[in-house]
Order: sequence, then C-alpha cells, then structure tokens
Amino acid sequence: MPAYVLRRLLVSALILLGVSLITFFLLYVLPADPVRQIAGRSATTATVESIRRELGLDQPFLIQYGHYLAGLLQGDLGRSYLQKTEVATLIASRLPATLLLMVGAIFCELALGLSMGIAAALLRGRVADQALMMASFVTVSAPQFVVGLLMLYVFAVKLGWFPIGGYGTFLHLVLPALTLGILGSGWYSRMMRSSMIDVLRADYIRTARAKGLGRARVVLRHALPNAILPVIAMIGIDIGIFMGGIVVVESVFGWPGIGQLAWQAIQRVDIPIIMGVTLVSAIAIVLGNLLADLVAPFIDPRIRLK
Repeated sequence: MPAYVLRRLLVSALILLGVSLITFFLLYVLPADPVRQIAGRSATTATVESIRRELGLDQPFLIQYGHYLAGLLQGDLGRSYLQKTEVATLIASRLPATLLLMVGAIFCELALGLSMGIAAALLRGRVADQALMMASFVTVSAPQFVVGLLMLYVFAVKLGWFPIGGYGTFLHLVLPALTLGILGSGWYSRMMRSSMIDVLRADYIRTARAKGLGRARVVLRHALPNAILPVIAMIGIDIGIFMGGIVVVESVFGWPGIGQLAWQAIQRVDIPIIMGVTLVSAIAIVLGNLLADLVAPFIDPRIRLK
C-alpha cells in the first residue's frame, strides 16, 4: 500500500501542475483586464501601466507562470489584487464554513440517496420502485436556487423552524445541507439501486438466503458492503465539488464559504483568488479520490492496492 500511495501522490502532483498551468493560461488570455478593476474607470493610462508593472502583469506568460509556480512551491498562493490580503488567509477564513457544509451535505446525500436506492432495489418493478426513481429524477433535475428558495420559504419563513440565512449554529446548517442533500441524493439512489440489484443476483446472496438468514441480515451484512463500493467513489468526487464551493446555495442561504469568495473574485477578475480556489478544489478532488480508494479494501477485502 505505501508504494501505491506514493505513486498516486506523484500522479496527483502532475495533475495539480496541469490544472495550475491550464487555469493560469485561461486567465492570461481572458479579455477582462484585472488592472482596470484595480485602477478604476477614471484612472489615467500612466496609472494603469504603473499598476500593471507593479503586479508583473506586463511580463510574458511563461515568466508570470514561472513566478507563480515558484511561490506555489513555497506554499505562497499569492496576494489578492483588490483585498490586499494573502489568498491563503482568505481561503483559510472560509474553510471552516465550507468543510462544515460539505460534511452536512454528504451526510444528507447518503442518508436520503442510499435509503431510496436500497428500497427501490428491494421493491424492484413495483409502484414504489417507480415512484422512488421518479423522485430521484426530479431531485437531479431541480435547479439549486429553486430548491433553496423553496426550503427557505417553507421551513424558515412560513414555519419559522430555522433561520433565514447566516452561519454560526447547527440550525443555520440544516437547510443548506438538506438542500444539497436533496439535490445530490438522486445520483446516489440511482447508483445504489443499480449496484444493489446486481449484487442481489450474486450466488453468495442465494447461498446466504438458502442458509436461512433473515432478509435484513442478508441485505445489510452481505449485499450492502459490496453494493456500496461505487458510491464511495462518488463521495470522493463530491468532496472536491463541495470544497470548490456551491455558489448558488451559498448565495441563497448567505453561507460564507469558498464558493462566495470565488464568485466575488470572478466578478472582479481577482486572479490570485481564482487560482487559489481552483487549486484547493483540485487538491480536494485528488485527495477525495485517493481516500475513497484507500477505504475500499476495508469494505471489500478482495480488493488489493498494488
């Protein structure tokens, strides 16, 4: 396993290098001029060029990227053009809220999605199965802002059970996490249903039933650990998605996560923040997938990491 982890880390480093290069290039050729955002509309040409030289944006692409990469290797994500603060500090200040929302959202996704998927597989072909799959289709297709506003209107405005928005307590977390859980549960339920149906047809499941084991034990002890393996890979991907920030949901609920920081940076063409959030998201995806691969052998001992 140590050799496998080392190889994955080396590959991950190359992936992150590629992500940084592509993102930096796209921002370099972007028509929007970050210097104009900093200087303001009334700034003179001399002022604009002075700021451009000060930030090093007058240099060729390879030199700019080389300077950025050199700082990145030293753990320096750069400094925000407009907020005049280190990008690492800005991201670190938003990280607790993002991590909290990520954990809550993944918990809700799994609780709803796995329950729906298992129930649909056990009731395959029946009306309940069709209803659950239709519900999963609706949750996958529903726009984020519609579900978020509906949750706010029903549970915060009408019933008054939860705060309308903000951050700081468990009650503030419930609605945004549940919104993301509802939106993501459809993918998990469909994946779980398909995987569970395949597993329930396996010979060892027939053997377990022939031994007289109860239905609950067959499902939970023998079928579920094997059927859940594809779901673990999806969790690894979701970790990266949530770490990059869910802009719409964060905006609806006033959640101070990385998504809002990234959206504000995009509007202002604040390149260092955009690069920082992109790299953090990429690192989260890489580590999430690595973690999913490392967890899989503990669930299914037949899997060997080489």
